[in-house]
Amino acid sequence: MDATATLPYARTLKVAPAFDVVVVGGGPSGIAASIAAARAGARTLLIERYGYLGGNLTAGLVGPCMTSYSLDGSQQLIRGIFEEFVQRMVDAGGALHPSGIPAGSAYCGFIEYGHDKVTPFDPECAKITALRMCREAGVELLLHTFVVDVITTRDGDAPASITGLVCASKSGLHVQPALRYVDCSADGDLAALAGAEIGVGRDSDGLTQPMTMFFRVQGVDDAVVEAYVRDHPDDFRPYASIVAKATAEGRFPAPRKGIGLYKTLQPGVWRINTSRVLRRNGADVHDLTAAEIEGREQVMSLLTFFRSDLPGFEHASLLDTAATIGVRETRRVVGDYTLTLGDLQNGRRFEDVIALCGYPVDIHDPSGAGGGTAEAPPTANTYEIPYRILVPRDVDGLLIAGRAVSATHEALGAIRVMPPCFAMGEAAGTAAAMSLAEGVSPRMVDVPRLQSRLREAGAFLGEEIK
Repeated sequence: MDATATLPYARTLKVAPAFDVVVVGGGPSGIAASIAAARAGARTLLIERYGYLGGNLTAGLVGPCMTSYSLDGSQQLIRGIFEEFVQRMVDAGGALHPSGIPAGSAYCGFIEYGHDKVTPFDPECAKITALRMCREAGVELLLHTFVVDVITTRDGDAPASITGLVCASKSGLHVQPALRYVDCSADGDLAALAGAEIGVGRDSDGLTQPMTMFFRVQGVDDAVVEAYVRDHPDDFRPYASIVAKATAEGRFPAPRKGIGLYKTLQPGVWRINTSRVLRRNGADVHDLTAAEIEGREQVMSLLTFFRSDLPGFEHASLLDTAATIGVRETRRVVGDYTLTLGDLQNGRRFEDVIALCGYPVDIHDPSGAGGGTAEAPPTANTYEIPYRILVPRDVDGLLIAGRAVSATHEALGAIRVMPPCFAMGEAAGTAAAMSLAEGVSPRMVDVPRLQSRLREAGAFLGEEIK
């Protein structure tokens, strides 16, 4: 059948009991949004496609969590639910708090932006910690479930409103209604299905950042790796000179300029962030399929290269690959405000600030081997994230959190990492519950009251900086 052909299809679907707030996507933003909404008194359902929570934290094997600190590493900016999540993992022996990591630590992957304030963690610990925090808050979970469509209504020229989600699972199809929705799908799925305006990729050609298949290797000689990196300070990324030589000889199997290495909490086990799949759209199932295949093939070729060329990896073996390829960028939903690179560079202050961030612009070249923080335009030491980028311009009753928020390609390159996603999710979940209590649309929430609620819950909104 032609892929563009249509087939008439109709059926009657069961309608599940309604919730106050439904959050779609159990990654960093969805975890925080669900916990925040439930703690604020809203009956909350979290819908997740995998059988566990965490998104890129767990299914993507992405780690460590990049910085929750200012650009110079002097002040922790992202706290609240994220800090609670980290502390609980630390208490369980499954993470290291960034405040206690020594300078130059291999746990930080020999990072490029000047400090070591990141959070190494074990993904299995992240799974159980997220699950327990959600359940303790009263969040109800619906795992192994996709949202495949939305039901909307529209009153004249007003923005569309979502009245139900069409969900698919092993139990079949059903409609899930709610009074408020939070799109933490990472791809802006709900907003796109509801007809919101979206942007994709960079302005010049629409290409998005490349995807990466994370993997872990075991049997690494930690001391040899750390000594090699220490003895080659001119390599701006680990093993960059070896990679450059192999690339010139046509032997390096991925379009990267160095090896992304992150020591884990287990001796001899390292996370690898090196594969790179170019010119694929993570919101297209055919591109995602092709990316999974290419990413896994790259992993096997990289492992062979590591053994033959990288000191310390002579006896390394594959421990595991991520359950899903890591996607850095897909849709960006147009909101009531669009965060820009200029906002980050100027450290613009917003009256509706809901989070602070200090991570640099981190854009991997959508069409080549370059990019990353080493080649990034500068930003202010701290910059603010406003509430309005969580509010889709064209849809009511919906908030966005995570990497699909309203930002330019360049600004998204800085705020797409996991700690700011936690912060945006906490703000979105709190606002969704507040809008119900106040009887208003999420775009009309009393922002000063929202900010007060966030501060009471431990969030930092910059009082010590202004």
